[in-house]
Order: sequence, then C-alpha cells, then structure tokens
Amino acid sequence: MASFAQRSAAPPSALDLLATAVLDAQGRVLGWSSAATELLGWTAAEVCGQPIASLLAEPPEPGRQAGTGLEAGNTRMLHSSGRTIEVVFRVMELDGCSELLALAAPLHRMADWEHGAALLRALLAQDRIGIGIHGPDLRVLRTNITPTTFGGPAVPVGGRLAEVMYPGDAKDAEAALEEVLATGVPVVGQEQRIRSPQTPGRQWCFSLSAVRMEDAEGLPTGVAVLFADATGRWRARRDLELRHRASALIGTSLDVKRTAQHLVDVLVPALGDMAWVELAEAVFDGDEPPKVFGGGDLHLRRAAVASADGNWPARLLQPDAVVPRFPDLPVMRSLQQGKVFTLSDPTKVGRVGSPELARLFVPEHAHSFVAAPLFARGLMLGSVALWRTSQPEPFDQDDADLVGEITSRAALSVDNARRYTREHRAAVALQQRLLPRAVTDAPAAETTGIYLPAAGGAGISGDWFDVIPLPSLRVAFVVGDVVGHGLNATATMGRLRTAVQTLADLELEPDELLTHVDDLVLRLTAEADPAHEDSIGATCLYAVYDPVTCRCTLASAGHPPPLVLRPDGTVHRVDFSPGPPLGVGGMPFEPVTLHLDPGSILALYTDGLTHRRHPDPDVGLDRLADRLAALPGGQCSEALDAVGRALLAGIQPPPPDDDIALLLARTRALQQEATAFWEFPADPSVVTQARAAVTRQLGIWGLGETVFSTELIVSELVTNAIRYAGGPVGLRLIRDAALICEVTDPSNTQPRLRRARTTDEGGRGLFLVAQLSSRWGSRYGRRGKTVWAEQPLDGSDLALSHLL
Repeated sequence: MASFAQRSAAPPSALDLLATAVLDAQGRVLGWSSAATELLGWTAAEVCGQPIASLLAEPPEPGRQAGTGLEAGNTRMLHSSGRTIEVVFRVMELDGCSELLALAAPLHRMADWEHGAALLRALLAQDRIGIGIHGPDLRVLRTNITPTTFGGPAVPVGGRLAEVMYPGDAKDAEAALEEVLATGVPVVGQEQRIRSPQTPGRQWCFSLSAVRMEDAEGLPTGVAVLFADATGRWRARRDLELRHRASALIGTSLDVKRTAQHLVDVLVPALGDMAWVELAEAVFDGDEPPKVFGGGDLHLRRAAVASADGNWPARLLQPDAVVPRFPDLPVMRSLQQGKVFTLSDPTKVGRVGSPELARLFVPEHAHSFVAAPLFARGLMLGSVALWRTSQPEPFDQDDADLVGEITSRAALSVDNARRYTREHRAAVALQQRLLPRAVTDAPAAETTGIYLPAAGGAGISGDWFDVIPLPSLRVAFVVGDVVGHGLNATATMGRLRTAVQTLADLELEPDELLTHVDDLVLRLTAEADPAHEDSIGATCLYAVYDPVTCRCTLASAGHPPPLVLRPDGTVHRVDFSPGPPLGVGGMPFEPVTLHLDPGSILALYTDGLTHRRHPDPDVGLDRLADRLAALPGGQCSEALDAVGRALLAGIQPPPPDDDIALLLARTRALQQEATAFWEFPADPSVVTQARAAVTRQLGIWGLGETVFSTELIVSELVTNAIRYAGGPVGLRLIRDAALICEVTDPSNTQPRLRRARTTDEGGRGLFLVAQLSSRWGSRYGRRGKTVWAEQPLDGSDLALSHLL
C-alpha cells in the first residue's frame, strides 16, 4: 500500500477514487487504502482484523462465506458516521497467495465512468459528426476525423490545428478553444471556416461546439470539440442573403451606371475579389444596343468596377473606358448566346489574346472567373465578369448558377434604367424645346432663365418659365409648375404656356389672366383620361412690369412668392395672399402691385429650388434669400448668369429630385424725357390741341418725319374716345425703339376694326390706325381702357405708303 501514499505526486486520475482492501480467506481485513478511508470514513487501524462483512449495511446471504459472498455486485456499506453508501463492490483472488483483493467505488461515480465511456465510443464511431479531444495544450488526444470523414485533412493524434489549416483559420479556431478552456463557458454552434493548404481550392464551414473537460476536483483537463459539416447550409444561407441583398439594392436607381455599380457591389466580396460590368455604349444614352456576334469592335464601355480591397489596379481597364477590339473567343460566343461562362483552370485564365489585352482584362493572381450576360427583353445589354484572386477555391457550377440568376435579374433593372433614360431624355428635349430662350434683353428688363430637369427616378415634372413682351414696352414674367411627372406633365406644360401667351396678348390683368387659365385647366381635367386627372393641375405666378412707371403687378395661383434684390443689396420677399392652384376653381386671385427701382433683380422660381434647401418651404425660402443677399460684394450688379449660378450652387451634382425653374429679371426704367402725357376733356375741339401737342413733342424728340402719321393716329383715337367714351381722355407718347401712342378713356367698350362701305360716312378710323401703325390694340384697366398704336421709327414712310 506504500505506493498509494505517493499518488499525490502524480496527476489526478479516476483511479484515485477506487477504494481497495486486502482480505484473508475468511474475509478479514488485512490492508486498507487511504481511498477506502476517504470513501467510508474508517481508518486502517479501525478495520484491520475485522471481517469485511461487518462494514455491510445488510448481512451477507446465509450459507455463504463473507469472502466469497461479495465477489461482484452493488451493495450498501456503512460509513463511520452511521450513514450508508451505495458502492460497486468486487472481490478478486490473487494468484499465488490466499489473500483476496476487494475493490469498491461509489455507485454514482461508476455510472459516470460507464456512461462517459459509452458516449465517447458512440461519438468516436460517428462518420457525420467529428469529435476531437484536446488536452490543455490543445493537442489532439483522440479524434474520429479521418481524411474521408469530410473530404479534407485530419489532425493526427498529438498534433494541433495549425498543422493542417491555414494560419488565419487555425488561429480563429484555437482562440475559441482557449476561451472555453480558460472560462468554462461552452461554445455552441459557432460557424468556423476551414481551409487547408493540403487541399487548396477547397473550403469547409463547420458548426463548432466545444465544452471544457474537468477532473473530479473541477480542474480543467482539456476541451471536447464537436464538428458538424455546415458547408451546404452555409452556402444556402449565403446564397439566400446574397439574393436578398441583390433584390434590395439592384433596381433602386434608374441611372444606368448606378445600377451597374450596385450589381458589382453585391457580387464583391461575397462571391469574388474583383468584378466589372461592361455595357453597350448605346445603353448609356437609352438606345437599344447593336447586335454583335463574335469578336471585333464590341461597342462596349466599362460601366462599373469593384474590388475587395477597394482599390482598382491602374493596369486594368478603367471605368468609363471603351473596350478595345476583342478576338473571337469562346467566352464571347457564350455570352452572346446568353450563357454563363466559367473558367477555373489557372493555366487558361490569362489567355485572352494578346499580352496587351491580358494586362487590361486579367487581374494579378487571378485563377478563376465567371462571366454572365446582361440579357433582357431580347437585348444583349452587356456583361459582368467576376474574378477570384485571393479566395483560393475556384468557381463551381453552383457559383455560376447564382451569378447567372443575379445577373439576369439585374439585366431587367439595367434595361429599365435604359428605357427611363430614353424617356427622360425625350421629355427633357421636349421640355427644353417648349421653353423660351434662356436670355432676353428688352427695354423693360434683361432676363436669364435656368431649367434643371429632375433625375434619379423623379421624372420631368413640367416646370417652366416665360418672358412675354407686351405692348407699350411692358413685359410679362411667368413661372409655373405642373403637377405630376413624365411626358404627360410636359404636354400639360406646353398647353398651359401656350394659353398664358395667348391670354397675355389680350393684355389682361394678372388676376384675370389666371382666372381664364384656371378655367382652361378645369376643362382639361374634364377632358382627360381618369388615370391622368391628377397630372393636370399646376401652380403659376404671372407678373407684368411697366418700365415707364416702374410698377410690377403680379398674382399667384398657389405659387411661392418671388424675391427682390434691390440695388442696395438688400433682399425683399414679396408678401401676398396666393390663390389656389390652377384647376381648383371657384376662388379669386388677388393681385399685388409693387415699385421696383431700376436695377432691381426679380427672382421667380419653382418649389424644387426651395425644397432643395430645406423640406420646410419657409425655411427653404429664407435660405434662398440669404444666398441671394450673399452675392459677391452684396451688389445686384453681377451678371444674371452669375447670380443664377450662385443660387443653384450645390444643386448639381447630384441632380435634384424635382424640376427647378429659375427666372431672373433685372428691371430697367424708361427715361422721364422719353415720355409725354396730356389729359383732355370730352370736347371735340380738343382734337386740334392734341394734334398740336403731339407735333411739338415730336419736334423736341427730332422725329419730324413721323408727324403726319402720328397726327392722323392721334386724331382718330382721340376722336373715337370723345365720341364713344366721354372724358377725361388721356394721351401718352412713348419713345424708344418704336414710337408708341396711347389714348385712355373711361369706357370698357371693345374697339373693333371693320372695313367701311363706300357709302358709309364713318367707320374708317381704326382702319386708318391699323394701316399707319405696325401694330395696335387695346387693354383694360380697373377703370376704362387704353387703345395703343406702335410705329417703327425707321419705317413711317412705308406705313404711309399703304394709303397712297
């Protein structure tokens, strides 16, 4: 028994719990181990010489000797404290002597040993579950993993994971085991990627579970690891996540290049290390790509690239670069036939024709690639190429099928973007053809108009501006915004602009003009298809500026107020009560009149400009006013195009989500000496006075050659006013590039031009006016009307020749 006293010097073992005793042939105790003392509490001095049967809780069966009655079985033994302990008891004969060896162990400990051994045998016999018993140094003590278990390397007994795995994978796995060994917290179902230099190009994904093993005293003795091959499940989950990401990202933009970029961003680094998309050059413009077969000039341009490290090598073909002529290779034929092409032979990957092409199209360290066509609605739009350089495993058929599936869906998104580009381009072209000249220069004002179409899927929304010359040197400024998007909105804009121009020729007051346009919109809504009723409405602001009085009268149909930049650099927001948008009907439009100093800048805009600054229209307008006030030097003498660029700073890029129309007008004033005004009572005798006053004024201006025709015009207009309208009668001459004669009376009767018969005594007055002037007309004010006639200063003789 002396050897047992030295067991503390050896590592802890399950044998330390095995109680032993030496018995004589009659069953008396001759020797007693310390483990027996620990088990039953009796010391050797207390039990030696005593029958072993005296320690049993129940006497042995009658007729059997104590020494032979306890050879094997479970029994209960007395503890020195009086309690009983269930043990597994064995008595064995020793060869060459008469003594017997008695062995006992706690029943629950023996059950643990037996169950543990059975469980270990069952696990080690599995071929679908790998088990590894690792010691404290993580070296393998036992394992059932062989090269045939998972088709990969096996860790030999006594070896470590780093001997069969790539360093990075081994480091991750052993870090998890060390954590379990140190903390005792098990790992359950951790995903672990494993690659081995012994089988290059292969990759496994295991579900790893690990628990710490402990001895009877709770000290760690190693780690038990269970491996379950989850490669198929991992690939299925990866493919599902990739499909979900592709469906969530690809197609969110209606820009061709951005859609192509989304495609490569999905594929890299999930499936490969580098990728690019090449599209037919016609696709970028929204046109259908040409049909190409074989090699040659493929009419392709690189639309998007992506790499796992974020850097695109300078030696490869760069984004937006045109694809050079290509030889007739199998990959080209495969793509043109709508098939996915895969090449996983490193010795063939670089064979793309000349070395120059290889440098442009084969990434460094590339060993496998897959190419798929972007084929949609019968059109070959382009292709995508995906390469593996750092990932060691080659593309397999499952990878190719997945790339083909994602690419086929992306092709529809690319084609949608192409078709949108075509429609957007057509709408923009139509919109711009319907808009007036961007720059005008008239006696009343110089103007600059800017139009930015919406992009990013919003579509053209029908914003417009207009500058309409009016009689008597006046000018009308118009800005409007049609509800809806696309060609329908553009068509509606064209109809409304034409209507405003037509009504402007009638010289209506701004509020009256908007009332007529509102009626027109109501009719258009009634005539429209029910599906397009919501795209008929619009907002509009109409302003008329008179350079003689420097007064501007405007009215709004739901449109935001204009801004005025005064000559001193201060910005004024025109306050008024806008009426309802066009198409609502039944509500009046209130005009407002303001005085504009010469050199003031009137800024009219659509809400796309203020919304770009801030979603709150008031905040957006305040920010626009601040930017207008912050012009260089605080002066409004800047060129109008520079003012426009300053107001639109930050709008492009990216393009706005809504159309932006901006009209800037710098007002002018007619010199006071260029006008003359008289007022006469309703007396026929004043006609002579009117002619005399006109003659004197024309002499002062040096326009003696126009006296005869002007006298006739004034005589006829004043006479008609006195005869049919009463007094007072106002007469005004305006001299600019043309000579304008205006006669104002208090009547609202519409003057009509008619051809008098030979026997008629009158009715020839307006006919003479029409013949003597280049154009004439009338307009109505709050009280009365004004009839005007315009003569070119260099063509009076030609006008008079009509009468000769």
